[in-house]
Amino acid sequence: MAAALAGLKAYQQADRTDPPPPMPVAAQSGRARLLDYGGSGPAAIFVPSLINPPTILDLATDNSLLRWLSDNGVHPYLVDWGAPTPEESALSVAGHVETLLLPLIDALDAPAHLVGYCMGGTMATAAAALRTPLSLVTMAAPWRFDGFPDEARDGLNALWDNAQATARDIGALPMEVLQTGFWKLDPARTVSKFEMFGKLEPGSARATGFVALEDWANDGPPLTYGAGRELIEDLFTANVSGKGEWRVGGVIVDPAALPCPTLDIISSSDRIVPEATAARAGEVITLSQGHVGMVVGGRGRTALWEPLGQWLSQVQHNS
Repeated sequence: MAAALAGLKAYQQADRTDPPPPMPVAAQSGRARLLDYGGSGPAAIFVPSLINPPTILDLATDNSLLRWLSDNGVHPYLVDWGAPTPEESALSVAGHVETLLLPLIDALDAPAHLVGYCMGGTMATAAAALRTPLSLVTMAAPWRFDGFPDEARDGLNALWDNAQATARDIGALPMEVLQTGFWKLDPARTVSKFEMFGKLEPGSARATGFVALEDWANDGPPLTYGAGRELIEDLFTANVSGKGEWRVGGVIVDPAALPCPTLDIISSSDRIVPEATAARAGEVITLSQGHVGMVVGGRGRTALWEPLGQWLSQVQHNS
């Protein structure tokens, strides 16, 4: 424990590197922006989760899925959800799709691929039912929420029971409440990772990468109360999407009925979004990297970036 606390202090005091330069805004819908990463290939709109910032897809100039794709035959765009306003307290997960995501999709001149990460993949699936993309790709995205362990679902419900009244009063669910649920998935790892960090050479590549990733994991705007309620009560608890009962924009969303090619990228070692939660409605790629490691880990380029770039280019070619 002493070593872990020393590592935590070292993390808090570590020097931070400058984030990658911001990209131009291609479109805006309310607080949500569509960032343009350039490139000469087919357009692909990346939809991140509402939990944590979208920067996991552009973590550092030398560790950025989006910048790599831009240099390798794809024209990526990134949805930045922004921070909710008090007036949006009732906005649900489905409401984010209907009022923020769809206008960003419509702002592009031509159809694009939709690529969603984590809950962003769940939301991208809903958007694909309302706007036919070139293809839909989900990465570590939950759909069958009964695939989560009972312990995780029960723990999230206990957190919601304690936080709901306050969240309703303030109109938002702070990210720290959900972060507590993530910590409980593997408490020993939360301790051991700081113990490990305390042994790294300050300023080394590994230490710098750890700080960037941990800063991302501990950051993020709150969810609107409506999104938090729908996420926990309707999706996690009632499994409305997995049961074929999730209605978005007046349409029941069925991944198997989407009028476009679909690819589900899952991980056999994902503790945050287990592979049992995947929709598996089309082609499937199964990785061994974890939830975050598949995107920014040392093997992320060969395991995910390259197959994803090949899919996006090939589907465009065939269409």
